[in-house]
Amino acid sequence: MLELVRTIVDQLVDDPSNVDVSVDDTNYVITISVEKCEIGRVIGKQGRIAKAIRSIVKSAGMKHNVKYTVEIDER
Repeated sequence: MLELVRTIVDQLVDDPSNVDVSVDDTNYVITISVEKCEIGRVIGKQGRIAKAIRSIVKSAGMKHNVKYTVEIDER
């Protein structure tokens, strides 16, 4: 799941080194940490890109019977 989210987010930002993606397997939380200058690209207008990322992660998680939560944090 980590690689899926990493691939999506890396394509959205200008500098992929400004992004950190981590997964907490005990609570099933995926945290995307982004620099302040790039956070708008990850969230999108009215949160549309963030919703799309959450939908993809939800669909992929259902394949493994796991419900992941996606959080986007600013560094």
